[in-house]
Amino acid sequence: MNSHHNLQGNHACAIGAIAAGCRFFAGYPITPSSEIAERMSLELPKHEGIFIQMEDEIASMGAVIGASMGGVKAMTATSGPGFSLKQENIGYAAGAEIPCVIANVMRGGPSTGMPTRPAQSDLMQARWGSHGGHPLIVLTPESVKEIFDETVRAFHLSEKLRTPVIVLYDEVLGHLVETLPSADADKLELTARKWAKESAETYLPYAATEDFIPPMPRPGDGYRTHTTGLTHAEDGFPTQDPETVEKAMDRLLKKFEYNQSEIESYETLHC
Repeated sequence: MNSHHNLQGNHACAIGAIAAGCRFFAGYPITPSSEIAERMSLELPKHEGIFIQMEDEIASMGAVIGASMGGVKAMTATSGPGFSLKQENIGYAAGAEIPCVIANVMRGGPSTGMPTRPAQSDLMQARWGSHGGHPLIVLTPESVKEIFDETVRAFHLSEKLRTPVIVLYDEVLGHLVETLPSADADKLELTARKWAKESAETYLPYAATEDFIPPMPRPGDGYRTHTTGLTHAEDGFPTQDPETVEKAMDRLLKKFEYNQSEIESYETLHC
């Protein structure tokens, strides 16, 4: 690759995902995000990854969750109407603490709206679109270079905190072409998922840890776990016990508070 190259915003998102270690993409074509899926369909086979065009947006999000539970870094991409359809499964991933990345390239709305025109009206939905008042990370790049950088950071935060992370930008940025320097792979901040190491007999998939982020069971390592969207105890099984529920929700909040300085990143511009 040359030291500099021209890159469209949506392609920068795809290349950033590959650089971050993404090896699974499931999506459904929707303007103005389709170039992300197109580029991923070309790049993933080169890296022994899997690309699947699903039957709809709901199935796409479900496939991403399943792939992540299987141990790989996974993402999907969409725009307004598709983002609405993904909300239930985004909430599931937040509650079950399953890492994944969702790119939402904003277009005009409401409803079908204006598929080929930009808008910046999905911020509230990105942060609070799923019910339950759970924490969620939303990254909003303002250039093609930042789309690449923030996509890489999205995977870093998602894997570290066991949470969905949304990369949010509009149609203009998605189709804008900028000249970017080639990324130095050695300087990218990449995170290996924290895997369980204790005995399978004593392992609790949602046990409180020092950093409030429980290790995940690696498929094939002999762990038997239960994953559900229902509020669950440390063993992963549903519970409605008030003290247990309060403890579980408190830990879910604290893992974000504990890492707040790493999550927050912003630039103040004087216009």
